Amino acid sequence: MNIRLLKPNEIEVRVGSINEKGATLLLYKDARVDMNILDESGLKWKRSHELINGNLFCTISIWDDEIKEWISRQDVGTESNTEKEKGQASDAFKRAGFNFGIGRELYTAPFVWISVDKYSAFINKQGKPATYDKFSVVSIDYDENKEISKLVIKNLNTSKVVYTLGKSD
Repeated sequence: MNIRLLKPNEIEVRVGSINEKGATLLLYKDARVDMNILDESGLKWKRSHELINGNLFCTISIWDDEIKEWISRQDVGTESNTEKEKGQASDAFKRAGFNFGIGRELYTAPFVWISVDKYSAFINKQGKPATYDKFSVVSIDYDENKEISKLVIKNLNTSKVVYTLGKSD
């Protein structure tokens, strides 16, 4: 089973932490990416969810024509801040997808720190630095070990590149 690597438009970017000097950016994927990759692979697949000790687990099963049986991977989800149950189901699905290798390359992402001059900052009601700026992966490349070797992130509000890893060709 050959799972392809993520494309730039399939990778989401969010602010992880922020202070008066700058912010960290985190790379992630959403569950639709996993579904699309599984669908386009031509593999027969299915998913199921079950509660185990109060935790929601998702199992993704892929049919293996060679051995004529389902190959399954399972993982647990955590609740999201917005839609508790939906977020938990989606997280469990994404984690089960990681177990098949979907988006596993994100675990090789570098620590992404951008200085405060790369985005619009303000102090929120709690007296903490914040931003409404959104960020996007412009390009990404991988080495022979499926690890991120090049990465370019831009600020969608300013259209300026805020982070670069690796040299451009």
